[in-house]
Amino acid sequence: MSRAGLEGQVAVVTGAARGVGELLARKLSARGVKVALVGLEPDALAQVSGRLPSDSDHWYADVTDHEAMSRVAREVKERFGKVDIVVANAGVATGGPFADSDPETWRRVIEVNLIGSAVTARAFLPVLMESRGYLLQIASLAAIAPAPLMTAYCASKSGVEAYAHSLRAEVGYKGVKVGVGYLSWTDTDMVRGADQDDVMRELRQRLRWPSNKTYPLGPAVDRIVAGIERRSGHVYGQWWLRGMQGVRGYLPAVIGTVGQREVKRFASRLEGMRTGLVGAGGVADERHCATQRD
Repeated sequence: MSRAGLEGQVAVVTGAARGVGELLARKLSARGVKVALVGLEPDALAQVSGRLPSDSDHWYADVTDHEAMSRVAREVKERFGKVDIVVANAGVATGGPFADSDPETWRRVIEVNLIGSAVTARAFLPVLMESRGYLLQIASLAAIAPAPLMTAYCASKSGVEAYAHSLRAEVGYKGVKVGVGYLSWTDTDMVRGADQDDVMRELRQRLRWPSNKTYPLGPAVDRIVAGIERRSGHVYGQWWLRGMQGVRGYLPAVIGTVGQREVKRFASRLEGMRTGLVGAGGVADERHCATQRD
């Protein structure tokens, strides 16, 4: 695909207070992109926006709230005049045995990662159709290789991958391109939060190379920026993820066999695992949900 210059374009990034979203906003801004930051941490979003070299603004909104996201879409259009790029990046995660998981936490992972992505797209598709823009849905290695003790996260990322592929076929003739971004374990608050649990950390370390290591955030986000510039259908944060697509049909059987053995090895340590949302982003989401209930 031909490369399009990013300078002067307007990008919306959800989950922009930290991690992938925050660094992506900075790198896009350095390329001359005007950035709209969306998330649940207004103070952090304001700080990120204040450090960006290009024009930017921030919005406090829950991506699962259709009315809120529709309002954000209107206000971003009013603020910047158009929207060229939307990156559906907001996400949360939890870990632990499914049988012992908290039903509300499990559901919240699905709501934020899958439903929130669909709500984001529904809100911004009208303006993306006007600009013949680009929607990038952030998925994960978890969509290619679902792993034990991560049922909610894997289900949500498999779901957003399938949803984005379906949407690509629906809106392509209208000039809107849809991409799916894949990331392995990347150095973010979410991954560091998951690693605070000894079982989750040790299980991951027992995976085969190259899926057993944590990768630096910068190069992964550089690859995402390059994918946005190309309006790519598939964007890989780590080089080897592309090769996983060719063998993914074999992975459920392999993971079912090997994963069963590994979970059995840790069975005595699974009792009492914390099953809440992980990382600082998870804390922010739990705080937001508690506020909504009050």
